[in-house]
Amino acid sequence: MKQGNLNRRVLARESDMTKLICYDINQIAISNQARLIGQRQADQAYKRLMTSLSHDVKTPLASLVGYLEAIESGIVSGEEREEYLHVAFDKSQHLKHFVESLFEWVKLDAGEQLFHFEYFDLNELSRNIMADWVAVLENSNFEYEIEIPETEYSIRIDPNAYTRILNNLLQNVIVHSKGNQIILSILENQDYAVITVKDNGIGISSVDLPHIFKRMYQADHSRSVRGNGLGLSIVKELVSAHKGKITVASTPGSGAEFTITLPKAL
Repeated sequence: MKQGNLNRRVLARESDMTKLICYDINQIAISNQARLIGQRQADQAYKRLMTSLSHDVKTPLASLVGYLEAIESGIVSGEEREEYLHVAFDKSQHLKHFVESLFEWVKLDAGEQLFHFEYFDLNELSRNIMADWVAVLENSNFEYEIEIPETEYSIRIDPNAYTRILNNLLQNVIVHSKGNQIILSILENQDYAVITVKDNGIGISSVDLPHIFKRMYQADHSRSVRGNGLGLSIVKELVSAHKGKITVASTPGSGAEFTITLPKAL
């Protein structure tokens, strides 16, 4: 064990006076072995993350530079130049959002994100958030139903984090669901609130469902679909910071339903 072989164990008979010491030594070896395995798994995960990040930054950046070089060198002109400028701007915005999401996720993962929890009316806050999304949903050809109680529901929450939670879920539906309808509903009781975001899109397969909240999941599995794979991971971290939980249920071809449960008081 001292030389690093943590697979070895100290054997002791029931009658041995040193049996308790032997048991403790074995337990130390088991604990250290588990920590080392966890560390190796974490190192491998971060290596995969860096590989994914390299791809997700390099590819749009190279494309952006290509469009700008074509414009700068005068290869394109007139309407085609305007189209190239539009595409370049679109790609730069996508890259900007990706970097912002990445920094946010890193801060959350490192436990460095600062939260400001105060009592707010969840229903009023949710209505204000959805009001900003109406034009976006209509421009994306999405029908929407918003079922928020008219009564006041005071809950201890970080309003910026809650806004990001809903924004990420709604953006995820628009980008990935391939549906045309969103339903947001809120149910409440004296202990907790349940927020549901449901769509009528293609759904999520049973193979993918357990991994949907993992970081970089979308980027790893669907490079052809626009997204950075961090949105739902950030949602999970923010919900956990509120001592809540998030689940997802889906049947392929029948859409997906994300359900958030937030306690009234932290």
